[in-house]
Amino acid sequence: MNNILFFLTPKAMCAHLNADFTVRQALEKMEVTHYAALPILNKKGEYCGALTEGDVLWALKNLCRLDLHQAEQLRIMDIPHHKDNVPVKVNTSMHELIERSAHQNFVPVVDDKNTFIGIITRRAIIKYCQQELFPED
Repeated sequence: MNNILFFLTPKAMCAHLNADFTVRQALEKMEVTHYAALPILNKKGEYCGALTEGDVLWALKNLCRLDLHQAEQLRIMDIPHHKDNVPVKVNTSMHELIERSAHQNFVPVVDDKNTFIGIITRRAIIKYCQQELFPED
């Protein structure tokens, strides 16, 4: 299998944050979805990075002084992100996808215009590897 799109969870089925969200809005979306990290998209649908629970926690502590009212004013793109999940293009090799997933819970997938088209989860990749390595199970 060389087509990474086989593993894609399409954008329509992905929870994501809007780049103009506040920290409080992001926190509420994370609470509802139960995800520890979410992709951030701008109004054009372009991938802008990822926000983690840790990013929110440190922003609340360091920038909002643990005040949720201040968190309503602070935009997620104005806070430091520990690391952004680096996206891949649709023609990325399985080898590179597996390598990337070793360091990210999900791998964002973008087209040639950097438009977000979905994610590939680490779980999907591990399941594929399990089926390839242990087909009889």
